[in-house]
Amino acid sequence: MTTETGPIQLLTIAFGPDATFEGRIVEELDELMAAGQILVLDLLVVQKQAGGDLVSVGYQAEGMGDTVSALLGLGPGGLREAEAAFPSLAPGRAFGLTPDDVRELADELEPGTTAGFLLFEHRWARKLRRAVREQGGVPVAEGFLTEEALAPIAAELLATASRLEDEAEDKAAEEADPRKGQA
Repeated sequence: MTTETGPIQLLTIAFGPDATFEGRIVEELDELMAAGQILVLDLLVVQKQAGGDLVSVGYQAEGMGDTVSALLGLGPGGLREAEAAFPSLAPGRAFGLTPDDVRELADELEPGTTAGFLLFEHRWARKLRRAVREQGGVPVAEGFLTEEALAPIAAELLATASRLEDEAEDKAAEEADPRKGQA
């Protein structure tokens, strides 16, 4: 039996020296997992010291942080261990973030800042991923667009989202009362 997975994403979030950690992010992750939307595979929180060293911050649950540590080259086996565990990470074979990209993200942190590296599966996309593969599709690009990247088309996106929501509401109303669609 083959285990089907959704797309795996590494989300890196930087926090300035004045950031407060009140548990709201963990609560939101718990809600998303409970709803079956995502599965948190690993989480590592690091802080960059004044001298440039990365140190693990004690926000990890038991057994968390090992995979991301390996991707960052921080684990006992470092990059070689990560490439052995995930052959697609080897140079020339990677799609998306490579181990070098991940290490660069950590290296670019300013001293005193903290970063959370969250590795998770998009469970909601399992069937979509399968359908794409079955149709011969191959991912060629992916990523989140920043607010800055979306700014030139923000008004158009809002109008489209509003139109689609209105259409969905109209369709739901028609399904609830078929006579409305026949007017």
